[in-house]
Amino acid sequence: MSTNSKHVSFIEKVGYSAGDAASNLFFQTFIVYLLFFYTDIFGISAAAAGTMFLVTRIFDAVNDPVMGMIADRTQTKYGKFRPYLMWLAIPFGVLGFFMFMTPDFSEGGKIVYAYITYTLMMIMYTAINVPYSALMGVITPNAEERTVVSSYRFVAAYCGLLIVTGFTEPLVEFFGGGDDIASKRIGWMWTMGLYGAIAAGLFLFSFFSTKERVLPPKDQEIDFKADGKDLFGNIPWVLIGLSTVFQLTFLVIRGGSFAFYINYYIGDHSLTLFGQTIELGLNYFLTSGALATLVGAILTSKVTNLIDKKYSYGAFLGIAALLSIAFFFLSPDQIGLIYGVNIVASFLLGPVAVLQWAMYTDTADYGEWKFGRRATGLIMAASLFALKLGVALGGAITGWVLSGYGFESGVDQTTESLEGILMLVSIIPAIFGVACFVIMFFYPLTNQKMKEIEADLIARRGIASE
Repeated sequence: MSTNSKHVSFIEKVGYSAGDAASNLFFQTFIVYLLFFYTDIFGISAAAAGTMFLVTRIFDAVNDPVMGMIADRTQTKYGKFRPYLMWLAIPFGVLGFFMFMTPDFSEGGKIVYAYITYTLMMIMYTAINVPYSALMGVITPNAEERTVVSSYRFVAAYCGLLIVTGFTEPLVEFFGGGDDIASKRIGWMWTMGLYGAIAAGLFLFSFFSTKERVLPPKDQEIDFKADGKDLFGNIPWVLIGLSTVFQLTFLVIRGGSFAFYINYYIGDHSLTLFGQTIELGLNYFLTSGALATLVGAILTSKVTNLIDKKYSYGAFLGIAALLSIAFFFLSPDQIGLIYGVNIVASFLLGPVAVLQWAMYTDTADYGEWKFGRRATGLIMAASLFALKLGVALGGAITGWVLSGYGFESGVDQTTESLEGILMLVSIIPAIFGVACFVIMFFYPLTNQKMKEIEADLIARRGIASE
């Protein structure tokens, strides 16, 4: 593992990014479809699903720091983090397949099956994604180059989102071969089996195409207590971690409510463009937003050349949150405005995840600079803990609000339940998005500060500037 190069080749950037495409075939499915799958396909109540999300995800999130410490202490000829991509690629895909099987159990049996398979899948997600995320922190010692790598990563991630939003429903129909619930269950199982096979292949490609270049200080000793103390003493990490909790709560409530918003509030709809009437549906709504998000991610490096990372992250997320409030005031027949608001908000969200993970790797550099110890795996694992806590809260809040407003799957909704759906796509998530905007005012690692830290660390490591 060489430490004298800051440059990451194009092939390596693409190879690294493939791992996030793999993860997002499932992660985006969880955000967009999972609550809908459990309520309308598998047959679990919204309240039970919401509680399951909170219980299982919090349990799973506690595993993240443990996995980070394990990864930091892994020593193989392939490095610390890369081997996990090879070891766990196939188990990841297989568990994803079993998670979307729908055995004909009683409601209680279905809930038990969902708890077991979802928990196992999220443990596997942790085991492969903690090392994968940590790999970005050691792929190059250069903060600006890591931002570029992060841009590639999230372009690939949003390509995964595009596959999920654009192809999931057609694939379910193709594999199921019918509109009845039994056909849809078969369709979901084989669609996710296909995604699992693709994900396994992408993780293996990521393993074979990447390198680890940044090593911990040579005299660093293994000390779990010191690592934990350094983590919570790392104020930039604490702030971006808290922001991540709110960010993912915002994204999960917003994204997870769209299936209910389109299917129950908007219903069948069309849009007239250039004299032509286009029949639209959920996949068109989600895919148009995903394309806008992808464009935003591609333009991230252009944005950060003009605006500091911390301000770009906070402002884009805050504006997207405020735009989401518009859904509350738009009627079902204002299709053009509904799609327009979603496209603009989705575009603004494109750079957010790119900048978020680039900032996490900055906090790993800050930790080494501040405390003289580097624990990239723990930093990224704790970051995934924050992410999953946000996912847990977002999923639970969505299920509970639906239940509280009297939602019942597969039937015409009451005025009250439709109001609950509107709250979930607008005002409720916006509260969490605006909170992220406020937190970023206190985040101290500006682009200029990171240049100073990088120069100091290069001198300490004895790495010649290139």
